[in-house]
Amino acid sequence: MTAEPPATGESPLDWTDDGQPRSRLFGDVYFSAQDGLAETRAVFLQGCGLPDAWAGRRRFVVGELGFGTGLNIAALLDLWRRSRSPGGQLHIFSIEAFPITADEAARALGRWPELADVAELLTARWPGRARGRHRIDLPEFGAILDLAVMDAAEALADWSGAADAWFLDGFSPALNPQMWSDEVLRLVAQRSAPGARAATFTVAGQVRRGLAAAGFAVEKRPGFGRKRERLEAHLPGEPADPPARHVAIIGAGIAGASAARAVRALGAEATVVEAERPGAGASGNPAALVTSRLDAGLGEASRLHAQAFGRAAALYARVPGAVLSRGVLQFAKDPRDVGRFARIAAADVFEPDDLALLDAEAASTLSGEPAPPALDQRTGQVVEPAPILEAWTGEVVMARVASLAPEGGTWRLLDTEGDEILRADIVIVAAAKGSGELIEGLPLQAVRGQASWTSEAISAPAAAWGGYVLATRTGLLFGATHDRDDRGVEVRGEDHERNLATLAAALPGLHARVAKLPLHGRAAVRAATPDRMPIAGEVAPGLFALAGFGSRGFSQAPLLAEHVAALALGAPSPIGRTAADLVAPDRFARRAARRRS
Repeated sequence: MTAEPPATGESPLDWTDDGQPRSRLFGDVYFSAQDGLAETRAVFLQGCGLPDAWAGRRRFVVGELGFGTGLNIAALLDLWRRSRSPGGQLHIFSIEAFPITADEAARALGRWPELADVAELLTARWPGRARGRHRIDLPEFGAILDLAVMDAAEALADWSGAADAWFLDGFSPALNPQMWSDEVLRLVAQRSAPGARAATFTVAGQVRRGLAAAGFAVEKRPGFGRKRERLEAHLPGEPADPPARHVAIIGAGIAGASAARAVRALGAEATVVEAERPGAGASGNPAALVTSRLDAGLGEASRLHAQAFGRAAALYARVPGAVLSRGVLQFAKDPRDVGRFARIAAADVFEPDDLALLDAEAASTLSGEPAPPALDQRTGQVVEPAPILEAWTGEVVMARVASLAPEGGTWRLLDTEGDEILRADIVIVAAAKGSGELIEGLPLQAVRGQASWTSEAISAPAAAWGGYVLATRTGLLFGATHDRDDRGVEVRGEDHERNLATLAAALPGLHARVAKLPLHGRAAVRAATPDRMPIAGEVAPGLFALAGFGSRGFSQAPLLAEHVAALALGAPSPIGRTAADLVAPDRFARRAARRRS
C-alpha cells in the first residue's frame, strides 16, 4: 500500500488508550508496547554491534529508515556519549516521510526518564516538517543529525554518505512495503561503508531476500518481546577512518567564516587567511538580509535555496547579538508576482506558516504607508555581520595569498614574493572575486554594490522589491546599486542618489523621512556566476572553491560551506547529489561539453 500524506495540520499519529503512539497512516505502532527503549537497545544498538563497532573511530555514521518519534536516535545518542572515543564525531542520517511535531515526540519519549536530558535536547532542536533535508547540530554529544523528509528511495538515491550501521525501522513490511522494497535495500547497500552492519525487527522473507540480493550476509537472531526472531546483516570489508586534516581557508567574509565553522564542527583544524580584515569585502555592511531566493519553478534549485535559508537562519539565531529583527516583506512588482508568490507560499519546501501572501491592505498596514501586495517572509532575518564573523572565523592569519602550490599531498599558500605563508592538507578558497585569481577557470564576474545608511534611529520594517530597506542597530540601511564589471570601492555621491530613488519608488513616505538626513555608505565588489548559482565544490585534489554568491552570501554560504567541508573531510554532506551538481565548479565545463556534442 502507499500511504497518503496527512491533511495540512493533521498529525500522522494517533494515541492509544494506554498512551502509545500509533501511525494513523499505516495502522502500526511506532515502538513495542512492552518496552520501546529495551527493544531499540536489543534490536538496533546491539544488533549493529554497538558500542564495540565505533571503538577507536574518529567518525562513525549511522543511517536509519524511519525516524518516527526519535527513540532510536535518543538511545543512540545516550550510548554514544557514554562510550565514544575522545573527539569522536557521530553522524546520523535518518529518513521520515511523515514527520511528527516536537511536542508529540516529547510525549512519546517521556516514558523513559533515563533519556530525559537527551530527549529534551533532541526535541528542543527537532527538525522541521518541510519536504527536503534538515540538519540538526548536537555538539553536546559530538553529533550531527541529518533528516530527509521524503520517501526512502528518493532520499537514499540522493544521499552522498556511507553508513557504518543501519537501523531498518520502517513500519511493518506488510503495511508499508515501499520502505522494504528491493530498490530501497539495494540503495542501503550502495550507501554503506565496507563492513557496515544493518539490523531490523522483522524477518519477513522479502526483507531477508532483499538484503541478501544487495550483498548483505543475513542472520536470524532471537527477537525482542513477543517477536520470536529479528535480523542482523553485514557487508564484507573492513571499516576505515578518515585521517586528521588541517584545512586552510582563504577569505574572512561570510563564506570563509562559514567554512571555518563547518570544518571545526566536523572535528578538523581550520586556519583562516585574510589579506585585509574580516568583513573587508561585501560582508562588512552594518546589517544584511537573510531570505530565501524565491523561485516559483519549485525545482531542485528552489529546494536548495529554501534549505540554505533555513539553515542560515537557524545558525544565526544561535550567535548572541546577531539577529537584529525577524520578518521581511517582499513586495510584488507587477500582477504576475502575486500568482508567483501564492505558488511559493503554498510550496512544501518551506515550513508551514513561514510564508504568507498579503493583499495590498495588509502589506500597507505592516509597511506604515501604501504598498502593493507582498509575500510576508516571517522567518526572514536582518542580521549584524560583525558578531557572526567574530564567532565563526576564529584566529586569522593576516596575509595576502598570491598563489597556491601543491606539494607532496599538501598545499603551499604563497605570498607575492613567493614565500610560504603556511601549508595545509586542504585549501578552501572563499575570497569572493579574488577566488578567480587563485583558481583558474572560475567564471566569476565582478559586481559592485554600494549601500547607503543613516545614523538616525528610524523605524521601518525590513522589505525588498529589487531594492531593499532594513533597520540597523543605529539607523536605516537601503540600496543597493548593482554594477557589473565595476571594481571601484570608493563611495559615490551619485550612487546615494540612485539608492534614494530606488527607495522612493517603493516607499515614498519612508523616502521623505530619509532624504534630508546625512548618509553614510560603503561599496564592495561581489562575485556572481553566469547562472546565478554559487560555486561550492572540489576543483582539484585537496582544493575547493566556495564563491559566487552575488548578494546572497548570508543566506546561502552557511549551508554550502558545510557541503564543501563534508567533501573535503569525507563526511556526509547536508545537501543531496542533485543539488551538489547545481553548485559544482565543473558544471560550466560539463554544460559546454554537452553543447559541443
